[in-house]
Amino acid sequence: MKILSTKKTKALDVFTIKNEPILSIDLMERAAQAFVNSFVSKFNNTHKTLIFCGIGNNGGDGLAVSRKLHQLGYDIETFVLGNIENGSDDFLVNLDRLKNQNTYETITDSGQIKWHLEQNTVIIDALFGSGLNRKIEGFPAEIIQKINSSKLPIVSIDIASGLFSDTNSEQNNIIQPTYTITFQYPKLSFFLPENELFVGKWEVVEIGLSQEFIKSIDSKFYYTTEKEIQPFHRSSFSHKGTFGHAYLVAGSYGMMGASILATKACLRSGIGKITCQVPKKCVDILQISVPEAIVEISQNDEHFSTNGDLEKYNAVGIGPGIGLNNLTGFRVFLEKAKNKKLIIDADGITLLGNSPDLLKLLPVNTILTPHPKEFKTLIGRDWKNDFEKLEILSEFAISNKAIICLKGKNTAVALPNGEIHFNSTGNSGMATAGSGDVLTGIILGFLAQGYSPEQAAIQGVYEHGLAGDQAAKMRSERSMIASDIIENLR
Repeated sequence: MKILSTKKTKALDVFTIKNEPILSIDLMERAAQAFVNSFVSKFNNTHKTLIFCGIGNNGGDGLAVSRKLHQLGYDIETFVLGNIENGSDDFLVNLDRLKNQNTYETITDSGQIKWHLEQNTVIIDALFGSGLNRKIEGFPAEIIQKINSSKLPIVSIDIASGLFSDTNSEQNNIIQPTYTITFQYPKLSFFLPENELFVGKWEVVEIGLSQEFIKSIDSKFYYTTEKEIQPFHRSSFSHKGTFGHAYLVAGSYGMMGASILATKACLRSGIGKITCQVPKKCVDILQISVPEAIVEISQNDEHFSTNGDLEKYNAVGIGPGIGLNNLTGFRVFLEKAKNKKLIIDADGITLLGNSPDLLKLLPVNTILTPHPKEFKTLIGRDWKNDFEKLEILSEFAISNKAIICLKGKNTAVALPNGEIHFNSTGNSGMATAGSGDVLTGIILGFLAQGYSPEQAAIQGVYEHGLAGDQAAKMRSERSMIASDIIENLR
């Protein structure tokens, strides 16, 4: 699913209106109906509904929603902020349509609003849409503050008023919705941690914008859903050699859990075989915990060594739990892996950050899976806001011809062409020790089975999150642990 900029969204609207063809007011009617269909599934007509509308097209959406909910028997109070004589054309049409069925109140001062806060009251926010690019000040800002302080459920139409789609909104006055019901596709700002309060739970409703135009227009940002996931065919005449052989360097004395989790996850991904290099003191731990794994014994008692020959493996991985004491060995490993499919995680990423000269040794399409702190170490700097973080992420992937899975909610997978793919699965229960090791194992297994690095990263992140969602259903987000993710891989 493409994530389009505000500018391209406007172009999509114009193209749809011209080529469907459809009048803009009828497209607004279609969008309002899609919003209402979603809204009524959450709040029935026993709820008193307060609708706050601006005088632009987002306000026009709100007026159309007000009319439609009134027809469904909802108790509606509609407030219009601003001088209606300056309203957009479609806003004015919908204002006339509403007049014939229900009343509205024009608000020019926040003191005019007298709350009637009954038990089942919900607010619909239709003040400012995705085209907003300026700070909200004056009485509209006071209205927003009053709405937020009401502690009522709030549902925003398309995007929360005050939240910018494509740029940082830090200094703005912004609605804090319970739900955002957005049109056709999500907005980029929905995926950034700094905007969590200003998005709430969001969902996309289809409003029939031109698929022809959507397919033709380019985008830097994408949202990965089940539609993008490719099934992997397994022939009934297969054997263990058919599905690849992976090599993993993970774990050290006192950190063997990372090795066990990554190895188990790799096996659960469908791989034929995995060989895991283990420090001498730790051999029994892995052989007892994961009897299906082949063990290669390190020459070092407590850490990995460089004795491995990588030629026979379909994909290799390094990093989880290896420690930071063997930079020389890590350099030698990268030199040996120069022609292999490679994934690096955890301590491996920190070693790269501590010795940036090693980046030149990475094979093209190496997959790195940092969490935000590791990514800061990798790039050697912080970012001012989450939009700058995305710019840095994309630039790093391009300049190093690497694939970066920046872990977190909606894990962002940056590709060497500059694209960023946000993930749709996962939950807060996955913020637990070992979850990243599981992801490393899954992606390594996909690489060894023949997936391209891009697909292994995008699909590995998706399947990891999907297993986490299943684990949360069984254990709850609070109680699940990394092993639960492995046990729910399907």
